[in-house]
Amino acid sequence: MAEFPLLLEPELLAEQLASRGHPTDVLIIEQAPLDMYLAGHIPGSVHVDFKRLQYGQPPTPGALPTAEQLSQLFSELGLTPTTHVICSDHEGGGWAGRLIWVLDCIGHRHYSYLNGGLTAWQQAGLPTTTEAVSRQPSQYQAKVDDTDCSIHKDALSALLSSPELAIWDARSLAEYDGSKAISSRGGHIPGAVHYEWTRAMDPANGLRLRPLETLRAELQQLGIEPGKQVVTHCQSHHRSGLTYLIGKLLQLSIQAYPGSWAEWGNDSQLPIAQGQSPRETL
Repeated sequence: MAEFPLLLEPELLAEQLASRGHPTDVLIIEQAPLDMYLAGHIPGSVHVDFKRLQYGQPPTPGALPTAEQLSQLFSELGLTPTTHVICSDHEGGGWAGRLIWVLDCIGHRHYSYLNGGLTAWQQAGLPTTTEAVSRQPSQYQAKVDDTDCSIHKDALSALLSSPELAIWDARSLAEYDGSKAISSRGGHIPGAVHYEWTRAMDPANGLRLRPLETLRAELQQLGIEPGKQVVTHCQSHHRSGLTYLIGKLLQLSIQAYPGSWAEWGNDSQLPIAQGQSPRETL
């Protein structure tokens, strides 16, 4: 079985592909827009529309698809229990991180994030191809158990007063403070701290992550640290796909709240807070 680090640099993947070809037990999933993929993609990578990894219906559009839908998708991709999945996108890790969360929810632990994805690959001048990719289908049976990787509305609401809870809001500052409302109510979950997902990436370095020790120090200023039960969300658990991944890279005890603000902000029975404090945001 192929072995790659969780945070995989494009140059290392290119070196492996050049020396060994494309191993059958490695699946590179690209979630960039289809036109971008068709214009030139990583050799051997297959395109997946991100919509196939979302439930897509209110009140929780960011929830998991059904086990049947996931089984169909991953069978089409030829996934097996020993396949190592390399997750890539074009935007610095939102969709790729969400894919890693999906894989966690079905118990598939063999994966890597391609640091910076297709953007970093192209910036590094690494080879691309326009050739179509076909893989041998499998009979993958997805079994969903998101106990470790997700928390849902009622459980999160019951924990709001816990000093051990740290809620990481990955949305924009305007969404967090309530000046921009996408749901029926603007604002944030009481006690949540704000660290926008884009802050974690370096636009000058192909959207690769900034140094992990820098991210660790910044997050600790907000109380997002080891020993806390960290819950991350955005509007529909897309942007927080990256923050979920960062939590894993920093070895935090992290869960996603897939209902996110699409659910919380539209439920008048749930408490909200508005505005900001200097200690709540970076």
